[in-house]
Amino acid sequence: MSNFYVGSEIGQLRRVLLHRPERALSHLTPSNCQDLLFDDVLSVESAGKEHDAFANTLRREGVEVLLLHTLLAETLAVPEAKEWLLSRQVSEHRFGPRFANDVRCYMGDLSHQELASVLLGGLSYGELPIPSSSMMRGMHDKDDFIIKPLPNHLFTRDTSCWVYGGVSINPMAKQARQRETNHLRAIYRWHPTFAGESFIKYFGDEEKNYDLSTIEGGDVLVIGKGAVLIGMSERTTPQGVEQLASGLFKHGQAKQVIAMELPKHRSCMHLDTVMTHMREDTFSIYPEVVRKDVKCWSLTGDESGTVNVKEEGYFVSAIEKALGVGQLNLITTGGDSFEAEREQWNDANNVLTIRPGVVVGYERNIYTNEKYDKAGITVLPIPGDELGRGRGGARCMSCPIERDGI
Repeated sequence: MSNFYVGSEIGQLRRVLLHRPERALSHLTPSNCQDLLFDDVLSVESAGKEHDAFANTLRREGVEVLLLHTLLAETLAVPEAKEWLLSRQVSEHRFGPRFANDVRCYMGDLSHQELASVLLGGLSYGELPIPSSSMMRGMHDKDDFIIKPLPNHLFTRDTSCWVYGGVSINPMAKQARQRETNHLRAIYRWHPTFAGESFIKYFGDEEKNYDLSTIEGGDVLVIGKGAVLIGMSERTTPQGVEQLASGLFKHGQAKQVIAMELPKHRSCMHLDTVMTHMREDTFSIYPEVVRKDVKCWSLTGDESGTVNVKEEGYFVSAIEKALGVGQLNLITTGGDSFEAEREQWNDANNVLTIRPGVVVGYERNIYTNEKYDKAGITVLPIPGDELGRGRGGARCMSCPIERDGI
């Protein structure tokens, strides 16, 4: 078995992938941030410092931190990987043959670090220092993007997710995030840490149009004991869930997938923004969204990849049964109804568990953190005044690559 194994949401976290926000944030403006799926314009320096505090908190707890920018730059040092990525991210269909060739020539001459920076952080027409006779140049203003920034790469949880002994390289729902997937495909294929290792790729590694089969890692909770809990949100479709479930069953990596329906709105973009696993029998939950009547299905299957679907009643009972625990302890968002809504918006329910009963969360969510504390959950607080404005907490910003089971 390879070292890449994520057996739960709560076992000891050993290795994690983060992305320190840099150039992409400096390209965000009030007029373009909505298009780029960001709710706000962040202070680049403060967000970077807060992210460093997050990474250092993990390191102090013995977690190895891999950084996306570094992995991407090291992947680009492999000639085949660099050629593959440039031909995908600067394709003739996107730019026309003439301009694609000019842009690729320019980008191909950059250092691996600079090239990674441009692929992650974007390039405007005004920043392209070479002439081009292409019509594209004449048709665009200097502030238009040739390569759009990918500010949502900050949320490494979504683009790929490790489930037991393999990874799903997720086809993303929104165009503003679809290029992220190619970066992860390249890293998992060519980066020395992953190349030649034996791990399964369940879904999403092939280059094809996945149509409506989209899935994002923020909706995928590896609750352990062979079970996976997946939210069907604004970004994760039933079609995507069935595809991932089929891959899990085909490789004998999971016994059951529990799929639950979420409302399709911004404040609960992914399941992990309204529910996370903190200890074997304990979840944090935002009750306004995760109500008793949410629809829930149980998916099972075998090595043929066939998926059998059965509607379940109350999702909590389905989880209790899958985990073999008595009654689940659900810790609801803290404060009165106003404070709870504010804290949920600031990701009070989106915490990253480092080991059972020890979680990382934003220090600003004082009412909810107090409730966690009373329930015997230790919160390691991190600053999030800037980072939190990107609408994602510690779980959103982390992609566990190695974690113990329960």
